[in-house]
Amino acid sequence: MERPQPADTAADRASADAPDRTPAPRPDSDPARIRALAHPLRLRLLDLLDADGDLTATQCAALTGESVASCSFHLHTLARHGYVEAAPPRGRERPWRSVRERPSRYDPERPGSLRAVAEVARLTVDKEADRLHRWLDASPREADEWLLASGLHSSAFWATSDELRALSAELERLTDRFAGRSDDPDLRPPGARHARFFGVVSVDPDAEPDR
Repeated sequence: MERPQPADTAADRASADAPDRTPAPRPDSDPARIRALAHPLRLRLLDLLDADGDLTATQCAALTGESVASCSFHLHTLARHGYVEAAPPRGRERPWRSVRERPSRYDPERPGSLRAVAEVARLTVDKEADRLHRWLDASPREADEWLLASGLHSSAFWATSDELRALSAELERLTDRFAGRSDDPDLRPPGARHARFFGVVSVDPDAEPDR
């Protein structure tokens, strides 16, 4: 004979119906997701997709000098972690496009994210330094109007953590005025060229904090 089960109380029902209020971990601080960027070819592929729009693995191979199989593998890896996605097919071609919003951030609640972000940051600094060296090497062949429009800036100052965070947010928004031009050539003014902006905001590791 089955024993009667106690009836659910209102509190039991409320508990069962109540949504889980525990915040989900932010995907942009997932160490595994961030670490997926820690490869020079993957960063190069993202640069190409950002600059040229939709590209197939074959087109990426032609632009990077890598094999089609290698580009396809790394594009699929980036897609699995949400950095690129399949673009509308062009006949039998299967192009890829970048996901424009792809922040990667350190989260104190996920200590592994710091190491992952540092790995990607080192590769990014190396990539941008190499790009800058190539631009300097090419500068004698560049038109004066573009040389005068370019700049390299460095400054030192005292700031609180809140002020530094606000400055970082301002830098993130600096190029918002050019949004959409990579995807839609009709938005580009006559004579526009693809340009690069690279900014770093950090405390001075060699300076002692103000007491």
